[in-house]
Amino acid sequence: MKKLSSTLCRLSSNLTTRPSSPIAVAKNLSMEDICRGKSILYLLRNKDIDEAHRIFLQIPSADIHLYTMMINRFSQANRIGDALQLFDSMPRRDIPCWNSMIKSCIDCGYLCLAQKLFAEMPERNVISWTTIVSGLAKFGCIDAAEKLFNTMPDRDTAAWNSMITGYCENGRVHDAQLLFEKMPHRNVISWTAMIGAYAQIDDSNKALCLFQQMWVRGIKPTSSTFACALTACANSTDSDLGIQIHATVIKTGYDEENFTLTSLINFYANCEQIESSSKLFEEVENRNVVLWTALITGYGLNGRHEEALDEFYKMVRSGIMPNQSTFSSSLSSCCGLEALDRGKRIHAAVIKQGFDLDVFVGNSLVVMYSKCGDVTDCLKIFNNMSIRNLVSWNSIIVGCAQNGYASQALEFFDQMSAFHVKPDEITFVGLLNACSHSRMIGKGRQIFQMLKENPSVDVRAEHYACMVDILGRSGNLEEAEEFIGSMPMKPNVMVWLALLSACRVHCNVEIAQKAAGEIFYLDPYNSAAYVLLSNIYASAGRWNDVAQTRMMMRSHGIVKIQGSSWITVNETRYEFVCGDRSNPLSTEIDKKLDWLDEKLKEYGYICEKTFALHDVDDEQKEYSLKYHSEKLAVAFGLLVTANGSTVRVMKNLRVCGDCHAAIKLISMIVGREIVLRDSSRFHHFRDGLCSCGDYW
Repeated sequence: MKKLSSTLCRLSSNLTTRPSSPIAVAKNLSMEDICRGKSILYLLRNKDIDEAHRIFLQIPSADIHLYTMMINRFSQANRIGDALQLFDSMPRRDIPCWNSMIKSCIDCGYLCLAQKLFAEMPERNVISWTTIVSGLAKFGCIDAAEKLFNTMPDRDTAAWNSMITGYCENGRVHDAQLLFEKMPHRNVISWTAMIGAYAQIDDSNKALCLFQQMWVRGIKPTSSTFACALTACANSTDSDLGIQIHATVIKTGYDEENFTLTSLINFYANCEQIESSSKLFEEVENRNVVLWTALITGYGLNGRHEEALDEFYKMVRSGIMPNQSTFSSSLSSCCGLEALDRGKRIHAAVIKQGFDLDVFVGNSLVVMYSKCGDVTDCLKIFNNMSIRNLVSWNSIIVGCAQNGYASQALEFFDQMSAFHVKPDEITFVGLLNACSHSRMIGKGRQIFQMLKENPSVDVRAEHYACMVDILGRSGNLEEAEEFIGSMPMKPNVMVWLALLSACRVHCNVEIAQKAAGEIFYLDPYNSAAYVLLSNIYASAGRWNDVAQTRMMMRSHGIVKIQGSSWITVNETRYEFVCGDRSNPLSTEIDKKLDWLDEKLKEYGYICEKTFALHDVDDEQKEYSLKYHSEKLAVAFGLLVTANGSTVRVMKNLRVCGDCHAAIKLISMIVGREIVLRDSSRFHHFRDGLCSCGDYW
């Protein structure tokens, strides 16, 4: 021990000790104890707390500052028991020591202990009061913090700032603003807190107005202030002002700080100037995980998911480990590409990094698996989550609804209620969609009534659109039309499109014309409405009306989106359109379709020519249906994937009834599961059946 102490003393003699450091001011210590103190300082800097503690115990009368330093380091290591034991053993304590112990308890999550110590303090200063007020606010006890703040004998600017920050962090921005206006003296922290609060609630105008006022009053912004102002610009997509702030950032020298750089990358990404984000990132020499995550998120935000994943892999190869946000953004890009294989690879990295129990990452995994049509793994992830929040429950409910697992979605809602988790607007959208896709009309009515009676949830047009969809899909078109008429707000395009889509299912031309007329009044350039109306006319054999509708589309410059389907194999995407011959395996695909066609006829399949929406003879209609994009993609998938594996196909439009009927039988013929995602939901075909129950 003496040898180690001597060595550490020798090493620590090279350290620069400021005159105000606890070692230098310890006038009553012997040279040996000063040497031990320097050794302790060296060990603490190298995070060897236990060895530092052993040497500390050898000092017969340690200085109060040395005690405080040891207590702080124990709390930083989340060893509050050791810190408290040391605190109790102190021969005397001054106010800074009490304050330090209280702050340590708060930092380690022991609010009650901090309150107990505060009550036991023989004497307090403004820092004592401010520390406990901040702690109460940090743990959501904002009313208690407010009460304590109002009883403070003295308040400095830091005390006012702590209460303002507490209000902001607990969503009480209006109260923060009132207190901000009462402040006798405001500093940059006060202004930054308010600017950041308004930026977080998307009130960009107020945030930027405060930023301008601060600037006019001559208060110099910090990197945090600039970051908050840039967030406000990003939310409002005010690129001109953001660029001006960027110029000011450069002039003030904050452009080299990672915090500000991250905000700049986010700002340009939100303003759809991702190239500027990329350029900023490339100019940084020492890149950290936060900067890299900002760029990955930015690419995803701009729909450039391939580049987002490329940056993720570059980051890992460079030796920088992802954090929760990095994994979440990367998994989101896997969703955007419907890249299940890549999502699974990232999932493996999540487990390796030990983030599989993190609720934030867990939520992203649930969404990724559900949006890629892998319900089994989606349910497995959710059921293994030890901590769940509202986002977790919403993700599984929406995921089950989209994949045709309506009963499970409703069961999860019951579990969510049992755990006393309050639903929000998204929860009810998921539940209503589940009912819509599964003929649960009565349950849909019940949930909608529950929604209307819930005072904490706003009933939005989206919920009414879901209810119109429930009624319309079930054939209650007149009731759906009356329901729209009873809405407390003016129906929007989404509501009328739900009715028009239901008219397509039930081929009701009369109501379809009314719904389309309302849509054209609200949005004369809505391409979906023109296409739906044209298809309804075509299904009814009203070819003159079809021609007239298409002429109206041309006159408005509207081009019908071409139907396409795609499949991803070994991270390569293969896309098909109707009658496509561009694939290198086109000959093999034709042979596979011919073979499937023969097998389908053996099972009594007859193509449904009403889904060939062109005025041609039956033979041409049959030929057209045979080479629909989803059938081409399925045939290709059967050719290039292993026997027994699942074939996953994505389609940009609604799957046609003929393809749906054919793929059901194909799943039985080949003995494989076929997952098809169309524009509204997933269809899981297995053993001649579909998860939608032929109701979509």
